[in-house]
Amino acid sequence: MVGYGPNKGLVPKLCERLFQAIRENQDTRQCQVFFSMLEIYNEQVVDLLSRGSRAPGGLRVREEQQRGFYVEALRTVPCDSATQVEQLMEQGTRTRTTAATNMNANSSRSHMLIILQLKQIFSKESITKQSNINLVDLAGSERQRSSGSEADRLKEGTAINLSLTTLGNVISSLADVAVGRKVVHIPYRDSVLTKLLQSALGGNSRTVMIATLSPADICYEESLSTLRYAERAKRIQNRAVVNESPTERLVKELKAENARLLQRLSRLGQEGRRANDETKELRQLLTHNELQIRAIQTLWEQHLQEALKDWEQQYANITQERRMMQMHPYILNINEDAQLSGVVKLFIEEGERHIGLCDSSPRSISIRGLGIQERHAVFRNEQRRVTVTPLAGSKVIVNGDTVFQTTELQHLDRLILGSNSTYLFIGYPSERGGEDWSRYDYDYFQSELAAAEGIHLGESGAGSSHTDPSLLAVFYDYVKLMPMVAEANQMSQELNKGVQFKLEIKNLALSDSKGHDLQKEIVVRVTSLGSKQVWMWSKAKFVNRKFLMEDAYQQGQVENNGDNRIEGLSTAASARDKDPFWDPVEPVLLGTAHLWLQSLAFRIPLEEQLEVLGSEGTEEAVLQAQLIPCTSTGFPMGEDDILIDPSELLGRRLDFQLVLEQCCGLRWIRETRNRGVQIGFRLFNCIQPLFSPAVWHNVNPLLDHRAHFASLHTSQRLLDYLQSSAVVLELWGLQEGCTDLTSSLEGVRMTTEGIFIMEEAGPTDTALVDSPELGLSARALQQDLEQLRSVNASLRKENQSLREQLNAARNGAEGVRGRSLRPSCDAEFARSLKVFYHSMTSVRGQLQRLRRHRPSEESDLVGLRLFVDEQNRLLRDFSEQLEQSVSTLKQDVAAIVRRKRERSGIWS
Repeated sequence: MVGYGPNKGLVPKLCERLFQAIRENQDTRQCQVFFSMLEIYNEQVVDLLSRGSRAPGGLRVREEQQRGFYVEALRTVPCDSATQVEQLMEQGTRTRTTAATNMNANSSRSHMLIILQLKQIFSKESITKQSNINLVDLAGSERQRSSGSEADRLKEGTAINLSLTTLGNVISSLADVAVGRKVVHIPYRDSVLTKLLQSALGGNSRTVMIATLSPADICYEESLSTLRYAERAKRIQNRAVVNESPTERLVKELKAENARLLQRLSRLGQEGRRANDETKELRQLLTHNELQIRAIQTLWEQHLQEALKDWEQQYANITQERRMMQMHPYILNINEDAQLSGVVKLFIEEGERHIGLCDSSPRSISIRGLGIQERHAVFRNEQRRVTVTPLAGSKVIVNGDTVFQTTELQHLDRLILGSNSTYLFIGYPSERGGEDWSRYDYDYFQSELAAAEGIHLGESGAGSSHTDPSLLAVFYDYVKLMPMVAEANQMSQELNKGVQFKLEIKNLALSDSKGHDLQKEIVVRVTSLGSKQVWMWSKAKFVNRKFLMEDAYQQGQVENNGDNRIEGLSTAASARDKDPFWDPVEPVLLGTAHLWLQSLAFRIPLEEQLEVLGSEGTEEAVLQAQLIPCTSTGFPMGEDDILIDPSELLGRRLDFQLVLEQCCGLRWIRETRNRGVQIGFRLFNCIQPLFSPAVWHNVNPLLDHRAHFASLHTSQRLLDYLQSSAVVLELWGLQEGCTDLTSSLEGVRMTTEGIFIMEEAGPTDTALVDSPELGLSARALQQDLEQLRSVNASLRKENQSLREQLNAARNGAEGVRGRSLRPSCDAEFARSLKVFYHSMTSVRGQLQRLRRHRPSEESDLVGLRLFVDEQNRLLRDFSEQLEQSVSTLKQDVAAIVRRKRERSGIWS
């Protein structure tokens, strides 16, 4: 509608053509054009041409029988050229920028309405025609599926979607009327937008709607919906007629009355009467009417002269601004909407200047926005050096880093004042070169902030092309949400909510049961500073809630005083339900640990101390857990039951127990004692998670939870799972007011003794499907299984005979001495492997600790030296353990080989 730079929009092009037509027809008519510009944000009307203080709640929309709906006190400025319209639009953009600074409301979330009132005066015919041209730039609709809107957004509704939905309902109702359907009510009054456009949509008007579509295939449904929207608008039938101006009616009535008065005067003269009093009265009426006619005709010239004075003042201000730009340094506003960037320039003249909410004065700079204090900072311009000094309680960020003391500014430094008032510092003209300032856009500021917090993608270049797309998406989400989180924290502080918001990257350091990285996404950690309660909000939920927070902040729904503060759990539940800052308390996923199942394939018990890592790699606790192979009755197996080849488990029963002993060093409970924890886990094809009993108020709680699992007929699939997967142990944090997590046993197979069944039947016990191809595959697998069973049976017989030969050798049967040596050596070798496997478990744990050992992001030089020393110690321990395990295995194998050579020389 407005355009950007050399690409002029619809409004400037329309005005140029309009004034060109006025000049071409100047001989037959006199045209008067009045310009108004307003914005509708959150159902509030803002006059963009008003230079006075903005009333809270915006301008009022009134209704009059003849005029219909109109905006009270809306400024209307006469224009006589397209250049003046462009100047007014620039003035409106400046006002729009100032309003956007308060809540960072960019153009995509507000409707802009430009009203051109055109009045044509035909002098020869004594006819006046008038019309209003409403040029509307609608906000973009936000589809629930693409924007991720959740229940809060759908229930409460936002101002954007509310007005667009109402507009769609009005268009649908008018389209139904056009095709002859009976419509009881057309909902013009449901939104401010449809109120102001009532005459343009269904009244005495001609209406054009331009529907913009995205060429992207992912926007197919949205584009189709837009086309349907436009199709409904095409069916509306309006009957436009020429408007008769009330002024024209008044002029006609005055002229008719003057004609009657002249006739009476002429009759009095013809009759020769000397009615001096009556003649004097008639002449006074005639003079009064002529004055009124002359006043109406000169009203346009007076308005135009007043507007010319405003334009001259504005031109003088622009000239003064350009002159100041060539003399002094200044800060330039940067907005999320590129059209609103670079509009506000705040000059830093020599001396000291206070910046903040303070009134404009020669020694102060007035700005507004979230987090801006009455006296926010001090700029000093001395000896061509500009410095900024934050005042107590204010937030000032320079180039991504928060500053607390006097900092010298360099050309093209980036400043953020308060929550999200972003400015680019422009130095003295001598410091300005040919740099491209356009690269310092809004995204650059937020990316710099994210990099200061440790969230970045590295330097751009050849290496950046290999960036993981999922990490790239998370990075942009993080950058996009940073200013919104800052605004939410500021609103919480000003409304005394006692709630803190913090961005986190979910699954940044976590993996699944196979060890593969989990999908990463942005979440917002919400913490009550009073009760220490914690909520984890998804990106979509936070965005939806922030809209509601802005409504509460702007409309004054929540008072900012000590009596009405909402702290902790002292407020009623009903107030909590309606407050967008709060939510029902739920368990929080603190972190996960991996317990690998490979030892179960060999029926070797495993005891581990596992580090429970949070989503960003922080250590939340240490968990002691065991995997114990057991019998069907739950008794642990001995060393003789250890398997060398895991395939021996095929077709046999496998029982084991998962034991959760103790959780140590719970950071969740160290923060506040009125909390608890639970452990959740899934195994194999278990759909629903199983949970341990909840434990409360203990930093080192004893869990003492034991779960028995069994496979009645071990398949190759389960065997592969055991050798390549881990059971992911999830640490859930409980807090006061939430219910414990319970194991859902729906779909879980269990025995009467409480044993969880992972696999019940083999291929022979399951019915074949009707598909011929699957039936052939199943029969082929069954034949292979039978062959494996026969081979397994023959091996068992051979093992039995070898055991008998070994016993005979021990009893002195020398004839079979050579044949009995091999099983004896195999048994010794199995024991050596078992010892080696146990030692490698501790080596593996040491390797995992090495991988997770990272320096702190805030470490100084001393901290880095301590980290290097600790890293060297861990490497030394890992090397010693690995060397000792391998050396022990080599010695055992060498001893076995030596004994074999001494006895029979069978193994060479």
